[in-house]
Amino acid sequence: MKRMLILLTIVLFSVGTVFAEEGVLIDFSLLTADSDDDTPQNSATVMDYGMVAGGSFTEEQKAVMKTSLAIANWEVLLASSSRFVDNMVRSYTLEAPSKQYGTVMGVRIHFPVEPFNSWAFIKPPFEIPAFESPTEGGGAEDGIITPSKFEAREEGGPAYGVIKNVGTIKALQVRAYGLNFPHGLFLTTIDSRGVAKEVFMGYLSFDGWSNLEWKNPAYVTEVRNRELRLVPLYPANTPFIKFGGFRVARDAAKEGGDFVGYFKEVRVIYDKAVVDTERDIDDESLWGIIRDRETSRKVWEMERFGNNQVLRYLDTQKKAPEELWSERKEDEQN
Repeated sequence: MKRMLILLTIVLFSVGTVFAEEGVLIDFSLLTADSDDDTPQNSATVMDYGMVAGGSFTEEQKAVMKTSLAIANWEVLLASSSRFVDNMVRSYTLEAPSKQYGTVMGVRIHFPVEPFNSWAFIKPPFEIPAFESPTEGGGAEDGIITPSKFEAREEGGPAYGVIKNVGTIKALQVRAYGLNFPHGLFLTTIDSRGVAKEVFMGYLSFDGWSNLEWKNPAYVTEVRNRELRLVPLYPANTPFIKFGGFRVARDAAKEGGDFVGYFKEVRVIYDKAVVDTERDIDDESLWGIIRDRETSRKVWEMERFGNNQVLRYLDTQKKAPEELWSERKEDEQN
């Protein structure tokens, strides 16, 4: 009896104090360009949108309709009041060599020099899919649910912007390199309902690498103080979060002009939404409800992603040639 009481005490203590998971939401050192295409891509995160381009494109055109999370493909979107051509041209991302981490994301933002508030949103070239795109031999017809290439497949494995089975978030952390800029950094995450949430991580007014951390003020550590709710275990989809982007905010009273910063990774400490247990009946293999929902979500995500990328492809085809008249004239003289 005494042994049972001791064992029960240990179990209760463990449940009340150790239940949070820690994982990497996105690691920018994994997003280096490693392809030999005309447009360098990151092979681990390549997305092919030619399959939703429509019948008006040739097979050769569809073959080049690809993009990825390669660092150089990320966008810097300025506030509407700052969206002048000169500012937009001078705002971009690139691969930055780091002695400590290899390659990280480097960001340059050209804010207006005039004294007014402004911001810039650093976002991926497409909204990171939480579900893998449908392929031949997979999907609802044969019961296969393919994990997204953007989530970690194993404990501690590489993740490219998605973490699944996320309940309450305890803390978020950004590994950033500061150059004493007095600008504020915000982090955006998107949950499984499609709701984007932005949190303030802190100011970039430091020199070198530092961890900016946001702690959830509504997080209750002690289990006995939490509100207990009974929810159906099936067929609820496993909740997730994905990386939405960074926002750098410049105050009107601070210096404008060029801003430069670097980012290594984003980490999350969270409670699991569903605890892995051994159940007597495999509900999903019997009913297939989650499979059908995720397949529909895959198709929706791919169509949304593909339509936006096709419009960008068409816009690139309309661009004026880079060759200037003076350069052409010089070539003709030679």
